[in-house]
Amino acid sequence: MKPIPHLIPAQWPASLSAARFASTFRTESPDGCAVALLGLPDDRGVWMNNGRPGADRGPAAFREALGRYGAAQPAAGDLPRVFDAGNVEVSDSLEETHRRVTAVTGALLDAGLFPIAVGGGHDLTYPFVRAVAARFPKPVGVYFDAHLDVRETTGSGMPFRRLVEDCGVRGLHLHGFRPLVNSREHFAWFKAHGGTAHPDRAKVALPRAKHLFVSFDLDVLDAAQAPGVSALNPSGWSVADAERWVHACGANRTVRCFDLMELNPAHDADGRTARVAAHLFLTFLLGFARRPGR
Repeated sequence: MKPIPHLIPAQWPASLSAARFASTFRTESPDGCAVALLGLPDDRGVWMNNGRPGADRGPAAFREALGRYGAAQPAAGDLPRVFDAGNVEVSDSLEETHRRVTAVTGALLDAGLFPIAVGGGHDLTYPFVRAVAARFPKPVGVYFDAHLDVRETTGSGMPFRRLVEDCGVRGLHLHGFRPLVNSREHFAWFKAHGGTAHPDRAKVALPRAKHLFVSFDLDVLDAAQAPGVSALNPSGWSVADAERWVHACGANRTVRCFDLMELNPAHDADGRTARVAAHLFLTFLLGFARRPGR
């Protein structure tokens, strides 16, 4: 694999134990790997939407937590081999950062890798999925979020509107929606453009489509379990509820990418949310390992 521009090598804890799953990651070459981990250390979009800053350090906090969580040979079964591609180099321009995210993600897809991104502001889902949509046309979106994120203005609250308008996304399925913190105007736009907001107790089942993308904003989780996010959710999901869905997304062979967004260590004093993110990452990999044909 040729070097990819605008990638910075990841930093892992010096004390990383061989007993941890993260010790099995490859960093020099993706040979033998099925999955690529990509850090998106930027929260400019969060600042633009008056959110709590700090998600730019999300990828670092995620790797630190994963370095302490998850067995190298888990009793749950074998997990796919992971290539840690590193972090996208952030620009002073949001548009340039987005261009780099799309280019790097495209290179990982061209190498035959399944991309998993960790961020970072939720606006970064837009350039991440933009690369996927260029290779898997007209995807349907599944996202877990307290918010619609269909604002017309640039920032962390706009990714799904842009994906519909710019990238041919032909349907949106939202889980964890909280009507009290979303406007009627944005909900009307969402419904008019193929959006479905599913009830919290919906059966775990993904929409039937040739191509799906999945985005998990950690603020879908209750603040008691995930305080380290850009926007606290006082009435969110449990991690156990999220786990069932994330496993199903990993196991579905039409899912083409996955991201975990808005991890904010500035408000995560005990690393609780970072560990939840690490757990959900491993849960997705466990589902991925169960895909037919693997």
